[in-house]
Amino acid sequence: MVMMYETKYVYVGFVVVACLLAFRKNSFLRFSSVGKVQRSRKAKKIGGHNMDTPLVSLSDTVDGAVDHKGRPVLRSNTGGWRSAYFIIGVEVAERFAYYGISANLITYLTGPLGQSTATAAENVNVWSGTASLLPLLGAFLADSFLGRYRTIVVASLIYILGLGLLTVSAMLPSLSTSDYIDANKIMLRSTCQLQVILFFLSLYLVAVGQGGHKPCVQAFGADQFDGLDPEECKAKSSFFNWWYFGICGGAAITNLVTCYIQENLSWGLGFGIPCILMVAALGVFLLGTKTYRYSVKGDEKSPFLRIGRVFVAAVKNWRTTPLPIIIEEEAHATLPHHSSEQFKFLNKALLSPDGSKEEGKVCSFSNIEEAKTVLRLVPIWVTSLGYAVVYAQISTFFTKQGATMDRTIFPGFEIPAASLQFFVNLSIILVIPIYDRIFVPIARAFTRNPSGITMLQRIGIGMLFSAICVVVAALVEMKRLKIAKEYELVDMPNVTIPMSAWWLLPQYVLSGIADVFTVVGLQEFFYDQVPIELRSVGLALYLSIFGVGNFLSSFLISVIEEVTGRDGKNSWFADNLNRAHLDYFYWLLAGLSAIALAAYVYFAKSYIYNRKSTT
Repeated sequence: MVMMYETKYVYVGFVVVACLLAFRKNSFLRFSSVGKVQRSRKAKKIGGHNMDTPLVSLSDTVDGAVDHKGRPVLRSNTGGWRSAYFIIGVEVAERFAYYGISANLITYLTGPLGQSTATAAENVNVWSGTASLLPLLGAFLADSFLGRYRTIVVASLIYILGLGLLTVSAMLPSLSTSDYIDANKIMLRSTCQLQVILFFLSLYLVAVGQGGHKPCVQAFGADQFDGLDPEECKAKSSFFNWWYFGICGGAAITNLVTCYIQENLSWGLGFGIPCILMVAALGVFLLGTKTYRYSVKGDEKSPFLRIGRVFVAAVKNWRTTPLPIIIEEEAHATLPHHSSEQFKFLNKALLSPDGSKEEGKVCSFSNIEEAKTVLRLVPIWVTSLGYAVVYAQISTFFTKQGATMDRTIFPGFEIPAASLQFFVNLSIILVIPIYDRIFVPIARAFTRNPSGITMLQRIGIGMLFSAICVVVAALVEMKRLKIAKEYELVDMPNVTIPMSAWWLLPQYVLSGIADVFTVVGLQEFFYDQVPIELRSVGLALYLSIFGVGNFLSSFLISVIEEVTGRDGKNSWFADNLNRAHLDYFYWLLAGLSAIALAAYVYFAKSYIYNRKSTT
């Protein structure tokens, strides 16, 4: 592509000024279909002189990225922290909205909607699981069709619609058991049924909105840093820490403010504030449109199709003898590498079932390596589920546990049980700067690793803290039950146990420290280790760990409720927590966490990183 520079000036001195002005407006640049910037090499005679000097320094352009008008972007005025601040800001607001619902959802279900503790916990886990699995769909749409920016905008609109309907549902008359007993309240019962339908409809609309929003916003934020630039590469590693710092700040505020409003003023107002904030967040996100870097897709096939074809071809050739594969590997001049020795059965995809070697009928070696990269993630994904199951208890049983205890801060003021989750976020906010500014530099001096420790080491440390957390939770619950018996409050579920809620502080703090290591580590790991075109999907895979973890938690609760509640006995999750046995459940989770950690360590030791910079 040749650029034509036109000018009406005849003096060479003015040519320099005109070039600088043109540089600022990018008027001399055009963008090709594959996203590459081409500079004019054609000599132009101006005032009798040849101008064959490149107008742009290639070091200032960012490969594979364009601006909002499809033009090549300059490192000096796009991306980096200037764009990341907009994106972190919108995510803080989104997390404020999400936790404004999820943090106190079990209280709303057992209160205004009149559900039992076990049923409410199952509903919270199913909804949270769905909200964490839908990002797989959102990421697929973003990476294959819409792009991250458009997906974020559409998802935000769905999010706002769901929050608006949720606010309306909360303003309808509350459901209570008496509504079904009193025959004179048929009209009210009909209204309450409408409330339940509208509530769950809006709740799952929020889940759909989050499904498109969550994986794309973080990937879009990380896209603002060029991994090939040493300074921006270092900033990208820091981005994941401060990203989580920001969203925990939003969650901490909502745990204190929104939960109090919901329980003491109005549920409608408590759901309405997140809706308003989400509208403002969308506006903030749109303000940064001109500063963003947008990833460019090449002419290659969809990564889903490329990777899928590898598995299909390998299955079709499963009876193929090793000799033809070895010959094909030699023909491709593949170098012996440890990563290539893993999952060698996928090398059968180098052959076509019909013996044809036409392009498009056989898989390339690079496609097979992509498939192996994705397959290597599976053991890490599976062994992280133990952590996710424990994580699911923070917004359910930890909250119900605190609701029975003395939560008085000072005479006349009692902190809502859901607001105790604030201490998870507070510990994260305090630990992340310590981790980023103190721990990483010290660890870097010993390990020579730019990140201090590897991503898998970071995840494993967090899983250990999580196991300790659930052990502490079991010990605290045993003490709570003992005090209930000592004061003869076992059959008085509505009477506050004379035990301070501050006893729960260690388990909340340990949970926060575990998140700093494992959650942030998983985010960076699944973003970094997938093919570049699949980074939204990579973050969706990270979120799906918590989605499946919530479903596993719901399944465990359902089975244990059925088994332990037979013959009229009090189950482990009885509505009267003084007769329940959450301590048994916590000990079970501690055992599962230990098994998951041992399996994780085994697979992490043999994991081969996709890029050298991460080892």
